[in-house]
Amino acid sequence: MEILVTNDDGIYAEGIFALSRALKKCGRVTVVAPDTERSAVGHAITLSDPLRVTEVRRNGAFFGYAASGTPADCVKLAIRSIMKKKPDLVFSGINLGANMGYNVLYSGTVSGATEGALLGIPSIAISLATFVDPDFAAAAAFARKTASAAAKNGLPPGALLNINVPALPAGKITGVSVTRQSRSLFTDRFDRRTDPHGRTYYWLTGSLNRDGAPADSDTAAVARGSISVTPLQFDLTDEKLLGNLANWKFK
Repeated sequence: MEILVTNDDGIYAEGIFALSRALKKCGRVTVVAPDTERSAVGHAITLSDPLRVTEVRRNGAFFGYAASGTPADCVKLAIRSIMKKKPDLVFSGINLGANMGYNVLYSGTVSGATEGALLGIPSIAISLATFVDPDFAAAAAFARKTASAAAKNGLPPGALLNINVPALPAGKITGVSVTRQSRSLFTDRFDRRTDPHGRTYYWLTGSLNRDGAPADSDTAAVARGSISVTPLQFDLTDEKLLGNLANWKFK
């Protein structure tokens, strides 16, 4: 397989290194990722500035291409200009921190995979549900298994999977759950601080609210120690309201 790998934590993040190393057992891997962290940029693309690309080496060997844009930029650029062959699979991650519930709308990790799906390529986002002392081994191993399963079973063009892995040793993960996207939201909090010049600034923080998440949802699965695999789509049309609006008289 030809596999394109990107992320939103930046090309120097340990998660993308672990992911690319694992996927090399499944095929030829091309890494094109942001040159610095682009977390929570959503599906932004760069229109007003040029995209600059540099080659990156890790441990003395060529690793991939760092681009000055967003995850979606990286996927577009890789497929349209850098890769000689269209990839069979796009992988985005391994993200530091979960991407579940409505958080997928903000996530640069999910958006990197979404761009691949929009371009007709089966695409997978994978995240590790922790920000503290991450161990990417279990997530990387599951990414390799998923890539092999996709090759064997086939993912249709434009398919999009969102995977979240609990921050547990492999032996303590309780299984794999095929889930729905929950409606969980972050409970936002702004820390009010003062800089050395006496000026007030605010820093966004918060945590994912898991209350009331259905048992078959992504947040509930990860909470019980299971890997969550959620098929996503980005046709955002509200079909019920579409029918109601047809009866409105816009005059």
